[in-house]
Amino acid sequence: MSLHTPLCDLLHIQYPIIQAGMGWDKEGLTTPPELVAAVSNAGGLGCIGGSSIRPEVIRERIRAVRKLTDRPFGVDITLPKMEDVRIPDPDEVRKEIQERFPKHAKFNDELIPRLGLTAVPPDRKSWVKTPAATREQLKVILEEKVPILIIGLGDTAEVVPLAHERGILVMALAGAVKHALSHARKGADVIIAQGYEAGGHTGTIGNFPLIPQIVDAVSPKPVVAAGGISDGRGVAAALALGAQGVWCGTTFLVTKEGGINPIYKNQILNGSSEDFVRTAYTSGHYARHYRSAVIKEWMASGLDAMPTPYQGNAMDEVRRAAEAANRVEVLHVPGGQVAGMLSEERNNVPAKEIVDRMVSQATQILNDMRARFVGA
Repeated sequence: MSLHTPLCDLLHIQYPIIQAGMGWDKEGLTTPPELVAAVSNAGGLGCIGGSSIRPEVIRERIRAVRKLTDRPFGVDITLPKMEDVRIPDPDEVRKEIQERFPKHAKFNDELIPRLGLTAVPPDRKSWVKTPAATREQLKVILEEKVPILIIGLGDTAEVVPLAHERGILVMALAGAVKHALSHARKGADVIIAQGYEAGGHTGTIGNFPLIPQIVDAVSPKPVVAAGGISDGRGVAAALALGAQGVWCGTTFLVTKEGGINPIYKNQILNGSSEDFVRTAYTSGHYARHYRSAVIKEWMASGLDAMPTPYQGNAMDEVRRAAEAANRVEVLHVPGGQVAGMLSEERNNVPAKEIVDRMVSQATQILNDMRARFVGA
């Protein structure tokens, strides 16, 4: 079984299969060290989702991964445009919301009891992502000399030189050609073309038109396809469109090592593609999540999402109340439209088996297509 592209040589991996560095809950449980290491040990590239976790927890995760594998892995963070709060404390940010966005504050205060929940104070997972906190996240990654840094959202201009000074490769996500060109001009080593179908922060262009446009625009830089890929068919299609590898998130959430709450797994395994919607209500930036009770309420509110980090702070209030009441079914897992392809038979499958299946199926498809459709 062999599936090798130039991307594999650049990243020092065996197969061009990359596990997306998903960030979601406050402790990064969507990409625990066990999952990251399992994908890397299987010959792909595992990635820590660091965007939503404190800098010191990122360091813990990096060191935990290194105890489980000696193979390359990455850390994914976001550098979003955001407003700088007066005091980076959840209670203080709540006061700012009441001052600046009184309608939103009132809505959220009424939403919690409407869901049958009781508000609770900030917990050990509560924090506010500010520009200063983002710089601290980046500082940890640079200090730890992680092999690969992935920028999931934001500008790479300042990041690339700092990473390259330490021998760290930079991959950057792009949902449009202009973003891909910007990352390429600023020195990113790999561009991840992420289509509308994808989970988490994503754009508005579907993968079939997006991938070839970005491939042509940034050539000869390697491009990785992201969004809607869960098996070898998606891998083969991505390669046919000019990508050199794939970036897969949702399909790894339900693996044995995925570590997410069974309720969130059920949202993926039982949800349809239509159940995963793109809104800005989770963080202030557009992202795709399961259409939970909380998301439905915000969508029906008539209110625009608050900017980052205010919207995320409001959502964190609901998270705390839901977790305290053991009612996390009202919350939402980040996931892509590919969830409609995932069913119970994928539940708790080892990550290595997912990588192996993707590679073997893609290899078989590519060989079969040549035999069936390419004449002498």
